[in-house]
Amino acid sequence: MERPRVLSIVLAGGEGKRLMPLTADRAKPAVPFGGTYRLIDFVLSNLVNSDLTKICVLTQYKSHSLDRHVSVAWRLSTMLGAYVTSVPAQQRTGKQWFQGSADAIWQSMNLIRDEDPDYVVVFGADNIYRMDVEQMVNAHIDSGLGCTVAGIRVPRAEASAFGIIDAGADGRIRAFLEKPKDPPGLPDSPEESFASMGNYVFTRKAFVEALNEDAEDTESRHDMGGNIIPGFVSGGQAQVYDFTTNDVPGSTDKDRNYWRDVGSIAAYHAAHMDLVSVNPEFNLYNNRWPIWTAQAQLPGAKFVMRGTAEDSIVSNGCIISGGDVSYSVLSPNVMVDTWARVEGSVLFNNCKIGRHATVKAAILDKNVVVDEGVQIGVDHEQDIARGFVVSGDITVVPKNTHVTNS
Repeated sequence: MERPRVLSIVLAGGEGKRLMPLTADRAKPAVPFGGTYRLIDFVLSNLVNSDLTKICVLTQYKSHSLDRHVSVAWRLSTMLGAYVTSVPAQQRTGKQWFQGSADAIWQSMNLIRDEDPDYVVVFGADNIYRMDVEQMVNAHIDSGLGCTVAGIRVPRAEASAFGIIDAGADGRIRAFLEKPKDPPGLPDSPEESFASMGNYVFTRKAFVEALNEDAEDTESRHDMGGNIIPGFVSGGQAQVYDFTTNDVPGSTDKDRNYWRDVGSIAAYHAAHMDLVSVNPEFNLYNNRWPIWTAQAQLPGAKFVMRGTAEDSIVSNGCIISGGDVSYSVLSPNVMVDTWARVEGSVLFNNCKIGRHATVKAAILDKNVVVDEGVQIGVDHEQDIARGFVVSGDITVVPKNTHVTNS
């Protein structure tokens, strides 16, 4: 049997306002994560590991660092037609930029025409999870429907925070509900609901027709979740794919079916804390389903002057020189000096923590220098006075900041 032709489209134009200031100078999918990765590496790794290697990344907002990362880190062999290509907004259909996620694909319809796929995979670019996408594609093909939406089970009591899928016992979607006050339970688990993961598989012909109809609708927001999916639902052509049925090689009982939307500072920080326990909530060390990226060409991390790191990830090039690190994630080339303490924090590339300094429950963007004796994350009023963002209990320091005692 001939293998179906599949084109994957990754929606990576997100502005990420709730992640400011981390997105002040970069697109949300380009935000670093886990020490050495970018957020987009997770969806691209899932697609490539699933042997779906024809991938278009649609970009728009402050996309330079994202475009550069894709071009440097994701150079697949072209011998068998594999590629990951960054596609910026090009005003192909008129003098306007992308008006929504559906419009982004409609304006890039040439990608579908050129590749001529049987099916189109449309995934977001900024969630943390592992998924064998081919299993979802096969479930879609078996259904014979026009659209399949990935759904993750969430407690019904918490489901009002999500876009909710109301599906019957056969998986056919009856309604697509945006943050409902009274979320519907599942037929096999009344106290759970299906939240949309923002990941879709479409039959090409039906998808193109839906995009063309949406483009002509002047009242539409041209949004995948708000317009395209409800159209398939109303026509009885949408089913839910239960994420818990996805079997990823090498997954553990603890990290199986892990999925996190890291769209806020609190969620982004919490997802990092999920990485650093002895038995992590999300296991970066699954070699049977690796997360790929371009690794920094630096020497291994070094610990001198009795420097320590406990329950932490310490990347290449870091030097812990007499300082103490705990429950933290350090990106490449970070230095922690004598008697300094870093606790419950995320430090991006090239941060320098001076002697006797304290960094607690904080996120430091790249190239931040913290002078001797400075405290960050200890006194939130002081943090705000310095111009830092304080979100809940988390302090965020913008990149290239030199933090002094003055």
